[in-house]
Amino acid sequence: MNVLFSDPASCCGCGACAAVCPSGALQMTADAEGFLYPTLSPQLCLDCGRCRTCCPLQAEDYARAAKAEAFFLVKHCAPAVLSASTSGGAFTALSDAVLARGGTVYGAVFDKALRVHHTRAVTAAERDAMRISKYVQSDLSSVYQPLREDLRQGKPVLFSGTPCQNAAIRCSCADLPQKAREQLFLCDIICHSVPSPLFWEDYQQLLAAEAGAPLVWARFRGKDIPWSRANSNRGFAYRVAGENAIRKDDRFYRLYLSGLPARPSCYCCPYTDLRRSGDVTIADYWGLEEQDPASYDPRGVSLLLVNTAQGAMLLQTASSWLLRQQRPAAEALAAQQRLREPLARPNQRAAFWQDYQMHGLAYCFAHYLPPKMC
Repeated sequence: MNVLFSDPASCCGCGACAAVCPSGALQMTADAEGFLYPTLSPQLCLDCGRCRTCCPLQAEDYARAAKAEAFFLVKHCAPAVLSASTSGGAFTALSDAVLARGGTVYGAVFDKALRVHHTRAVTAAERDAMRISKYVQSDLSSVYQPLREDLRQGKPVLFSGTPCQNAAIRCSCADLPQKAREQLFLCDIICHSVPSPLFWEDYQQLLAAEAGAPLVWARFRGKDIPWSRANSNRGFAYRVAGENAIRKDDRFYRLYLSGLPARPSCYCCPYTDLRRSGDVTIADYWGLEEQDPASYDPRGVSLLLVNTAQGAMLLQTASSWLLRQQRPAAEALAAQQRLREPLARPNQRAAFWQDYQMHGLAYCFAHYLPPKMC
């Protein structure tokens, strides 16, 4: 088996290449850090080149759609949706607009083992599992083919994920007829970085060992405390088998913010400016309590960037579910570092992963964990 990419930073792990390979010559395999990379079976390769044409990091301008032209503060009209959403409920409104037209929605969910993967939803109940943030890289492998089939059948499709995942979907659908592609709506999130799935799995095992029972539920961010950037750092909660009580722990989030467990491609991410891969971009509207206290809502407020005419149409279709207000671009740029530059590669990254592989996660928490958040 040969690794298709010799430089780990040149692969975002989207899996588009393996999904389109007609001979099964490519498989996504986890490396020692737990990140998925394509590996090649040369005897099966047809040298058709499809893996290269669908790779977002090899595409012209990285398959970005356009530069963000309009910036909105948006908030869902329904209090219950605000409480159940990570921020202001923008994704729920956008996805409801697509579902109302008989469309499908693709987003990240936890499975029963608390692994994160993308799945397909055709109802609001199925979609609701996609609403809460998951701070781990999602596996896209099962959605490429059904998403393409939905488009072939003329169904409107909303895909939500990281910028590189959106670019991968755009590339993987480039060969479809224009009429089909006109039904695809892409929604990227402003992404800090994607940490290793191995890091998340080991964290669950550590919590289970400390509690004496396996985890049965987890939530990275909740609304039991007022929505704000500072409180988002305190939002991780979990429950273990045999208990009704909810426990909290901030070690995963603290190490995640340090950048040490991030995928190598995150340190040179090309999607960290206003040239977006999605038709719309969503995020938390951080800093609103200082910029415009009257518009702040402790239940959450979303930032939404309209990047294309397709995105403008989607927002207009969803407008009946949203309160929205156009805002200056400077607010978003001031509060969202990933709209200005990629994550800096920590100097200790190599030492961190060497110690992780030799000594495990508990050791790394003891030696690399940043100071406790206030």
